[in-house]
Amino acid sequence: MKLFRARNMVAALAAVALTAAGVTLVPDANAATTSYQRGPAPTTASIQATSGPFATSQTNVSRLAVSGFGGGDIYYPTSTASGTFGAVAIAPGYTAMRSSMAWLAPRIASQGFVVFNIDTLTTSDQPATRGTELLAALDYLTTRSTVRTRIDITRLAVMGHSMGGGGTLEAAKSRPSLQAAIPLTPWDTTKSFAGLAVPTLIIGAQADTIAPVAQHAKPFFTSLPAGLDKAYLELAGASHFAPNSSNTTIAANSIAWLKRFVDDDTRYEQFLCPGPAVSTTVSQFTTNCPHIS
Repeated sequence: MKLFRARNMVAALAAVALTAAGVTLVPDANAATTSYQRGPAPTTASIQATSGPFATSQTNVSRLAVSGFGGGDIYYPTSTASGTFGAVAIAPGYTAMRSSMAWLAPRIASQGFVVFNIDTLTTSDQPATRGTELLAALDYLTTRSTVRTRIDITRLAVMGHSMGGGGTLEAAKSRPSLQAAIPLTPWDTTKSFAGLAVPTLIIGAQADTIAPVAQHAKPFFTSLPAGLDKAYLELAGASHFAPNSSNTTIAANSIAWLKRFVDDDTRYEQFLCPGPAVSTTVSQFTTNCPHIS
């Protein structure tokens, strides 16, 4: 539980820094609690479903209305009866736009998250730039967006595909107050993320020839600190572009990771420890159980 308290202290210090800089933050009504359960008790069927228990709405953010990233689509639960929600920003890969991740964003939102599926400033932006863009999107989401009052500013996460996956790692390294990171078939010239302190699930693809797991996903995972809550999932027989179309394995494990570490909902630990077995869809799963965050 020491790491859990440390992460929340970092988040609190980040909030103080933003406030001192003149940014108005929206507090969470449940901030005194240590778990933010949203939705009914989970089952394998519920995390694999294409739609979760929350009805959602969508709003578009024009790139002309923001700075630091290229705008995007926000998906969010329509009801506020459960309180505030954690938030996730998702970045696409090299040459891609947010449409490449449009299947995943509403699926995660329907499980009880505010999800910002963004465009980058240019489709050729490199991982470090995409990491900065993910953080700019979270800052906009929590301080200026029309859904900011629905978000708990201490429970934020990043995801991304390919160079967006590399950007996910870069963002998590830059902002340790984040609660979760999920790089999807990530690509980056940086290979070591030894200083990263954010619970990270790396999803690689066994047949990836663009970001081969031996040169990208696996070295990234190996470089993560030994004491960090982390996992590596490899999609059996899948290509680099597996995250660009509906994929139950990606969705279910991403939802479980976000619920466990953004919502601190230990009901989802059952799906992560020991985690999915080797099968026709999973060629490898490695994690460090029990999780301590």
